[in-house]
Amino acid sequence: MGGRGKSRTQRKHFRQSSENVWKRSKPDPSSQDPDSTGNLNPTWTPFATQNSAFDEYYKEQGIVPPEDWDAFVAVLRTPLPASFRINACSQFSADLRSQLENDFVQTLQAEVAEGDEAEAIKPLPWYPENLAWHSNFSRMQLRKNQTLERFHEFLKLENEIGNITRQEAVSMVPPLFLNVQPNHFVLDMCAAPGSKTFQLLEIIYQSTKPGSLPDGMVIANDLDVQRCNLLIHQTKRMCTANLIVTNHEAQNFPGCRLVRNHESLEPERHMGQLLFDCILCDVPCSGDGTLRKAPDLWRKWNIGMGNGLHSLQVLIAMRGLSLLKVGGRMVYSTCSMNPIENEAVVAEVLRRCGGSVELVDVSNERPQLLRRPGLKKWKVRDRGVWLCSYKDVPMYRRSAVLPSMFPCGKNCQDLVDSNHKVEMGDDNDKGVCGNSEDGNQAAENPGTYKFTEEVSDLPLERCMRIAPHDQNTGAFFIAVLQKVSALPAIPAPEKTKDGIPKQDGEPENQDIEDSKVLQVESLENTPEEALEVVTVIDNKPNTDVETSHSGACLEEDSEEGQKPLKTESIVKMTPGKRKLQIQGKWRGVDPVFFFRDEVTINSIKDFYGIDERFPFNGQLVTRNIDRGHVKRIYYVSKSVKDVLELNFSVGQQLKIASLGLKMFERQTSREGCSAPCAFRISSEGLPLILPYVTKRILHACPGDFQHLLQYKTIKFADFVDAEFGKKAENLTPGYCVIVLSKGKREPPELVHVEESTIAIGCWKGRASLTVMVTAMDCRELLERLLVRFDTENGSSVHENRPSNNAVDEAQGPNGIDDSEAPNGVDDSEAPGGDNT
Repeated sequence: MGGRGKSRTQRKHFRQSSENVWKRSKPDPSSQDPDSTGNLNPTWTPFATQNSAFDEYYKEQGIVPPEDWDAFVAVLRTPLPASFRINACSQFSADLRSQLENDFVQTLQAEVAEGDEAEAIKPLPWYPENLAWHSNFSRMQLRKNQTLERFHEFLKLENEIGNITRQEAVSMVPPLFLNVQPNHFVLDMCAAPGSKTFQLLEIIYQSTKPGSLPDGMVIANDLDVQRCNLLIHQTKRMCTANLIVTNHEAQNFPGCRLVRNHESLEPERHMGQLLFDCILCDVPCSGDGTLRKAPDLWRKWNIGMGNGLHSLQVLIAMRGLSLLKVGGRMVYSTCSMNPIENEAVVAEVLRRCGGSVELVDVSNERPQLLRRPGLKKWKVRDRGVWLCSYKDVPMYRRSAVLPSMFPCGKNCQDLVDSNHKVEMGDDNDKGVCGNSEDGNQAAENPGTYKFTEEVSDLPLERCMRIAPHDQNTGAFFIAVLQKVSALPAIPAPEKTKDGIPKQDGEPENQDIEDSKVLQVESLENTPEEALEVVTVIDNKPNTDVETSHSGACLEEDSEEGQKPLKTESIVKMTPGKRKLQIQGKWRGVDPVFFFRDEVTINSIKDFYGIDERFPFNGQLVTRNIDRGHVKRIYYVSKSVKDVLELNFSVGQQLKIASLGLKMFERQTSREGCSAPCAFRISSEGLPLILPYVTKRILHACPGDFQHLLQYKTIKFADFVDAEFGKKAENLTPGYCVIVLSKGKREPPELVHVEESTIAIGCWKGRASLTVMVTAMDCRELLERLLVRFDTENGSSVHENRPSNNAVDEAQGPNGIDDSEAPNGVDDSEAPGGDNT
């Protein structure tokens, strides 16, 4: 029951979150007064950036010194400058950085106000390799100022493609203190909208060579379904096989602890529990650090926003630490300035964990990042009253104001036992100390007792608070925690319903307890593999189901002849209908299945000549059990595969909303049905598999490559290189890969992929080649190539450079359409998978 209440709190917070809203909706005509001419006079007014309660609260808390207060609030009342980050893994990251340094830095400087010494745009000094940039223009200025249009279009296009991420500067800080390595398992507990998740993936991929995958992975979780879809959209731009997106309450994130006694399983080959090397715990908060981005918060802000989230934040942080490996790091962060959501949460976590968790001193890391130490003393404000100690809290408010909100985190009896000093006095006494024989008496009559202000004895100064006026940013709070030993045992050891002891600090998982299976109403036309597997629930065969069923097998048959691990799914058919509705444990989410159709896999291998070094076995997944109707095949890394196998073994505790890299997609055109291979390579998956493809590759000169991007469809006879046109015409129908040739000579047949290798997918039809890339991708790639050719060797390609719109609107030289090509050229599908 308690979990439901917390869930509502979290969802309410998500619904109230907002983006940059330095603009108001159009006023209601009925509420406007007519002017002297009788016409309605629109009375638009900017957002009020005053809140007396806000000023009083933060002045008393002392989050900035009194001499800084005026500068602090002055910056809070100005729009937030735009900032963005270059994707370090992008093929064109160096080109983008060069364009910013050598082009936009100079051209935008003229737009800075006269007398302003600030630079128009500049790299953030604390972010590595000049990959993060700060502009002195707000988002509103970028949208409205015509002279900034080229820069704004650059930001929009590159962000949509995934080459850059538009992200608040202070939001980029937490991942930098996690010390993520390429082999780390990382959990982002409250991940939406996904900017930090994208950043974590970049760090994991940064040292990875083309055609290979890192050993680590990221699980990005979010409670709210709509925000989860936004997270999927954001991270899809990364084109990664090392990501799983889940949909859970962060405070109840599944531990996936394998409790079956599989004696024949080799520990080094099979995961027994899902633990993480690094965890980002960016919790739901009141968000008053985003006032510059969301000025509507000025009128909404109240003290109860932070007080009401404190307990949830503690639960999420504790759950994160229980999932962290010993020796691992967790970063706790908020975009709030409130010590009740920040230092108080960190202090309570440290108290609960004893000496098993340390607050790391990171003052020497990122020295160019201006930050302020955490507070060691603060007060609690409740219903207009300042409370210095939990003994100040009236009895009727103790369900809302908790001991953990105070610096010492002690209840009344603890304070009495530690000889906490209090003196009775009249209402005019201020902070006089004495002794009380009865702490409860003080709580019942708080007006007659005055207490000294508490000071925490924990090293909370190791936390960091980023103030907006220090670097012209938003506000943020960050604490770095390291787990040095297992969390202390619960005083009264509890067990889950199946009799299994809980993990360190692990709450009972409602999702596991509620694992129930719908009965099969009809098995007519059920796929064979769905009839072969016994449903396993709570580690025992389910005897309540009339006929055993499952969605997929997880067999990776060991040398010892180990029986395949089975997984549960629901096969349900409405009477009178022949179409199956196949769902996993989680309602509304398509299940995940390993794709093991050897006939289809071998046809793909043979058609594209895929080298045997490319690991296929066990790393292809789909979201449709019906082999004949699988539309998309996804590729997952070895680490994701291991997590999937563990998840199936423990009864699908993870609610997986999205995973994997779309690698193959079924042909859907007239010619696609008759092509030798039923699947084409997806644009997202091409960079990964290209080093292993040995067939159906053509090398185009820069001119022909440009024309393909510009016109989308070209007849074989119209290519500049006649020999290239003949080779294309001689191919059998279907998908092929066109690689941009660096020289005039045809390269070797086997592609040697480097960071600079550029390739696109095309469809070979009866009379022409058609590009199998979205219009936006074509436009961006063409722009990047034109800039590169122009800077490297002054290529003549630059002379025919099209405008932004020309790329999208251009027709082929002979007016050829792309009717021969399969429909739906690599359009993004709904996150739910094939069944949606």
